[in-house]
Amino acid sequence: MLRQILTQAIHQGRAAIEQLSERHPYWDEPFLSLAGLSLIAGDIESADRYYGQALARHPAQPNVAALLGRLLIARGQAGAGRDILLRTIGQFPIRRDLRQWAGLAFELCGDGSAGETIAPASACPPIGAPNETAYGLHAGLPPDRLEQEAAYLEEAISRDPLNPTLHMALGLLSERAGRLIDAIDAYETAAALAPTSPTIARLLGRLLAGTNRIREAEAELRRAVELDPGNRPARCDHAALLLKAHRHADARARLLTAIDGDLPHQAMLCNLANAAACLGLQEEAVNLAGRAIDADPHSSLARRTLCNVLPYHQDITAATIMDALRDSDRLIPRLAPLPFANPPDPDRPLKIGLLSGSLRAHPVGWLTVAAFEALDPRAFRLACLSHGPTGSDPIARRFHTLGDWIDVSLFDDKALAQRTRDLAIDILIDLGGYGDGARMPACAQRLAPVQIKWVGSQNHSTHLWEMDWFITDRWETPPGQECLYSERLLRLADGYVCYTPPSYAPDLAPLPALERGSVTFGCFNNLAKLTPHVIRAWSTILYRVADARLVLRTHQFNDQPTADRIRTLFALHGVSPDRIALFGSAGHRELMDKYNEIDIVLDPFPYAGGLTTCESLWMGVPAITLAGETFASRHSFSHTSNVGLTDWQAADVDAYCDLAVAKAADLGALAELRAQLRPQMRASPLCNTERFGQSLAAGLRYAWREWCLETEVPPLKSGRQDRILALSD
Repeated sequence: MLRQILTQAIHQGRAAIEQLSERHPYWDEPFLSLAGLSLIAGDIESADRYYGQALARHPAQPNVAALLGRLLIARGQAGAGRDILLRTIGQFPIRRDLRQWAGLAFELCGDGSAGETIAPASACPPIGAPNETAYGLHAGLPPDRLEQEAAYLEEAISRDPLNPTLHMALGLLSERAGRLIDAIDAYETAAALAPTSPTIARLLGRLLAGTNRIREAEAELRRAVELDPGNRPARCDHAALLLKAHRHADARARLLTAIDGDLPHQAMLCNLANAAACLGLQEEAVNLAGRAIDADPHSSLARRTLCNVLPYHQDITAATIMDALRDSDRLIPRLAPLPFANPPDPDRPLKIGLLSGSLRAHPVGWLTVAAFEALDPRAFRLACLSHGPTGSDPIARRFHTLGDWIDVSLFDDKALAQRTRDLAIDILIDLGGYGDGARMPACAQRLAPVQIKWVGSQNHSTHLWEMDWFITDRWETPPGQECLYSERLLRLADGYVCYTPPSYAPDLAPLPALERGSVTFGCFNNLAKLTPHVIRAWSTILYRVADARLVLRTHQFNDQPTADRIRTLFALHGVSPDRIALFGSAGHRELMDKYNEIDIVLDPFPYAGGLTTCESLWMGVPAITLAGETFASRHSFSHTSNVGLTDWQAADVDAYCDLAVAKAADLGALAELRAQLRPQMRASPLCNTERFGQSLAAGLRYAWREWCLETEVPPLKSGRQDRILALSD
């Protein structure tokens, strides 16, 4: 009703006000009045027009420029808003509000670094009015000022409750302060007041994605794209969310549509490369990452994308990966190092920091939580540095009980480095690598005296010079491979991980082949690991075992065209589609139960299974493995060696196929192994928590003592090659 009254008043008064403006050509107040009324009425387009008319009459009016710039940003026209604000900043360089909104405009245009340059906190006077706080968080606003600025905004909102820009600004400040629920509420209010604003929809969608509210996030980001189809950053955000939701085919299709003949947005190319890799299009993924690098050779995002997709390529070598990692490392900015106050006492209790966004029911959780629980609390105190929501699953709850829990998702690299020093972290264990939400650039600032890489995108060396150690074992990195890593190799006594089987794992069923009369091969790995060489080898096995079938199960097969493409690839090798069963995602218990339908797992190469191999072994299903040169290619080799299945390992592709055929021919031996594999695994070092805990403790203490020794007696030589040491088995 209020908006109807306002709209009617605007319509009736427009003619009179325009007559006044004709008689007073330098008077901008009539247009400002119309703009304000239109904004309250929700007529954003008219408000935009009236503010423009007011600014045309007084081009040097900073208040009008600020209002129009903010309105254009809210409407998704960040570039236009930026230009107006920059022109006015040239005349009024000390206006902090103009700089703050320009900073927001730059960031929304995909140039956050320029925004930080245009809006330094030191160049502006203290904030004195609520409308000037809009994007202070991106202008270096100190954390202790956030509450004060939020109070200003809330007071302004009480006077102007229908102003979407104020609610958006409050959301930005709340997000910066870590009050994510308040930020979502503020963005949702702004979205309700300005439903046609792509900027607000994008801000809301990004925050919902960051808090794992995936469905809601996808809806908002899709709306942002629909409202502003030409906004490439918004399209990129939407595609990234689709990737996070495992909708890789959808993400790829949308990105291909968005990329036309013009030079593509670099982030689009990177997201497209990741989508292609996840769909098993490894060659395409590497080429796209290369295009992103060609577009901007100095982009750390493009270099990191190449490092992420290379390990899946069938012809990859350790040297190629190391070259890509080296190029990526060179682009990581290093801040001035902060001093450490950690006493170099080799035997004192140590504070261990676990840096990850995956301290939950995730490969990181399943393969590490029991090991951390096994550490002696008198010798090791733990702090979980989480850079993302972890949920409340059983594994996450176990991590929460290990020690301090600190959410560092809102900390930049410098702030995180200071926080780890405040916590007196002695050893920082990175459990994220270069994966989703990675904090490798933060590790480059040296977060602790000793830094160690373990699990979490641990596909090969990090090539980060500040990463001191790399947890491994004698199977993952046999003697002679030290030169393939930039870190010192911390070889544990047994395997490099400790598997925690889920309590809900189903009981074992008898060997399915005894009832079916034929062998069922299977693989439940990510489609990214199925290279053309793998499909060719599996087709050879199916040709030689004429009555066998192959079951593949992964979330990518939720997309029917993707499943059809894989069937076609097998058909090109003469495999009938009725011998290939493809299934999509399933709950974890259901997924493990499906191993009761599999006789033999065919492990992919060159990126082997990790957690999937542990799960198949726990369900009594052995895996045929083929170890390569890279760390990622030797995961299953390590696990099967640890359990004692050394006769399931092949030296090359031909031996891999021969081994699969031979094992499929002896159903009696398969049935016997299936019955004994779970107790055999339970007794092995792979699941022996106490034994692994002792090994991990010895490794951590060894690394710490090395640092103490080097602190007291600095090394005579520089560089890293002379620092390659290994923990004795």
